[in-house]
Amino acid sequence: MQKSLQFLDYVVFLVYFLIVAGYGFYIYQKKKKKTTDSKDFFLAEGSLTWWAIGASLIASNISAEQFIGMSGSGFAIGLAISTYEWMAAATLIVVAVFFLPIYLKNKIYTMPQFLLTRYNKTVSTIMAVFWLLLYVIVNLTSILYLGALAINTISGINFYLCMSLLAIFAVFITLGGMKVIGYTDVIQVFFLILGGLATTYLALSLVSEHFGETGVIKGFHLLTQHADDHFHMILKKDDPHYLDLPGLSILVGGMWIVNLNYWGCNQYITQRALGADLKTARSGLLFAGFLKLLMPVIVVLPGIAAYVLHQQGMFQTEMLKEGVVNQDNAYPVLMNLLPIGMKGLAFAALTAAIVASLAGKANSISTIFSLDIYKEIFNRKANEKEIVNVGRWVVVIAMILAIVISPFLGIEKGGFKFIQEYTGFVSPGIFAMFVLGFFWKRATPSAALFAMIGGVVLSFVLKFLPDAVDLSFLSGIGFAAPNAAGVYEIPFLDRMGIVFIFCVVGMILISLIAPKRVVAADGPKGLEVDSSMFRTSTSFTVIAILVCGILIALYAAYW
Repeated sequence: MQKSLQFLDYVVFLVYFLIVAGYGFYIYQKKKKKTTDSKDFFLAEGSLTWWAIGASLIASNISAEQFIGMSGSGFAIGLAISTYEWMAAATLIVVAVFFLPIYLKNKIYTMPQFLLTRYNKTVSTIMAVFWLLLYVIVNLTSILYLGALAINTISGINFYLCMSLLAIFAVFITLGGMKVIGYTDVIQVFFLILGGLATTYLALSLVSEHFGETGVIKGFHLLTQHADDHFHMILKKDDPHYLDLPGLSILVGGMWIVNLNYWGCNQYITQRALGADLKTARSGLLFAGFLKLLMPVIVVLPGIAAYVLHQQGMFQTEMLKEGVVNQDNAYPVLMNLLPIGMKGLAFAALTAAIVASLAGKANSISTIFSLDIYKEIFNRKANEKEIVNVGRWVVVIAMILAIVISPFLGIEKGGFKFIQEYTGFVSPGIFAMFVLGFFWKRATPSAALFAMIGGVVLSFVLKFLPDAVDLSFLSGIGFAAPNAAGVYEIPFLDRMGIVFIFCVVGMILISLIAPKRVVAADGPKGLEVDSSMFRTSTSFTVIAILVCGILIALYAAYW
């Protein structure tokens, strides 16, 4: 297996780079204003079409943690990891119908702004700092680290040089503002899907050839035969990966919190839609939902194929890291087998996914710091030009920080799980604040602070509880399972569900017992909400029902 790119691969990659850079410059020149204001820079207000919004959502979402981390989970767990993608399709419909109208009707442009409008400045400021730390320390670092690891594995280019080049590429796109990010993401998604399908085609072809057959359809059938244990969406309690995907909890428990928080209360996702009108934004989210149905074909099937081939004796050395099989090597190993030219295309697809996600995340870090911290705390008199310039500097500083700290976080032990679990420490409390903030006017700022801080504290307590208490008694009802060391612990998705319920109950009690004088002085502050906001067009309803029907069929087929 050759760990390098050939001349034709570099030519293909150069074509990709020139197309993205050239199109980005064209969009920047076409849509730039004489004076760039903050809403134009951070939101591309009114300039993104539904297909640009949908493509940008996917480009920002799909990155190295999917290509590398989710393929690695496909190798280790199987199709069940696809629930993150398929449940996201249903979640996007919920967000489009119920969340977006509230944001747009109340002119909400950032998530801390929502908290400021709905609760108070203390809640908003604390959460702005929370989000910045989360985005830089967990998300930006993991995208950079896993992306550089993949490119190093494929090309042989120095790991730290890979990190630096990815960061520089992303910075240049980010400095053009959201309108450049949004439209270049359309190109990124094209390469992402085309190159991803090329790798899937190769993987399935290799499987069929290994067993003396031909064709990708035959390759898929052979996967289901030789890795039957990898084609179940609902894992049983005795499955070694039950802690990662605890049975029915993926349908009725913590998975909804993961997805609704990510797609509905996450700055770098919702930001794509906040500058558009409701109809355009909803159509963009529905388009993204359709694309999410396709993602497991690109990011999970190659991992399962690598597992089958590894079981048949292939990739024995290539899958090792420090003498142990490393699941995150699955996708890079397959890419290295692509023919010259196709490898360059797949390399471009991976780079497109990484750079688009980095740019989207960096823009949101910049948005929150500039609008919710710098302008609100340090310089309330800052003009539009100054805010945009601060935002650009924040992009550069965030990238440098991510490069410096990423090697020390243990991301290499399982990239996708790293992101999901550590984001899960704050997700339940944030989602509780948002849900009650949307639909219950009585919720107070004190209750929101309880959810924010209490949710994180309880998450850590439940995470480390097995070190002090034997939780085997919970295994009978599915709330605990043994880890690799034989110690019973609560699956992190179930842990998120428990913490969410705790936060909601706590918020309700605190809000109800608050003295009337406190309620009158400090809240509650209701948003403008009425039932007519949630009505959808006939075309949206029909397509949404179609997406849900496909999801039901997929889960029924691989139950």
